[in-house]
Amino acid sequence: MKQEKSKTMDFKKLNQPVEMEQIDFRVQSINKGGYATILAYKDARYDMNVLDAVVGPENWSKSYEVKDGRLYCTVSVYNPTTNQWVSKQDVGTESNTEAEKGQASDAFKRACFNWGIGRELYDFPLIQVKLEQGEYQEVGGRAKATWGLKLKEWTWGAKRDDKGSLIQLAAKDQNGKVRFNWKK
Repeated sequence: MKQEKSKTMDFKKLNQPVEMEQIDFRVQSINKGGYATILAYKDARYDMNVLDAVVGPENWSKSYEVKDGRLYCTVSVYNPTTNQWVSKQDVGTESNTEAEKGQASDAFKRACFNWGIGRELYDFPLIQVKLEQGEYQEVGGRAKATWGLKLKEWTWGAKRDDKGSLIQLAAKDQNGKVRFNWKK
């Protein structure tokens, strides 16, 4: 894959914080006390858009390989300054809904974290929310989410310092009630 030397790319732009509108939230678990642990995440489309915008759609690629039964994704980016491709790799885990697709997507997103895309999501605070009646039910002695928890309808807001580090994170539910408020 030979490329002509072009403009210098600012790879630091891959490390720009993810805008709140681009962050999704999902329930990781619910404990017996009715507290949900919620994870912040980005999707693979976000990573592709960042790579396209920062390095150009023709200057990155992804490939997959299976090692010891696990799926790895390699994301390669062309560096026009050195005229070389640089690669970063990571492994994925299956999702609960679509095992193979989820594993491929997870491996890609993890490889993109290695490039710095959305890495600050690892620094988000532990998000635990007390669920209200009707938002979960217990099945077999374990708490399980129900359709009553309308997390996709919640509004999330964040404040960052001048370096882009998170200093406040808050969420309001679909009724406008503050359900989470964290300050550094």
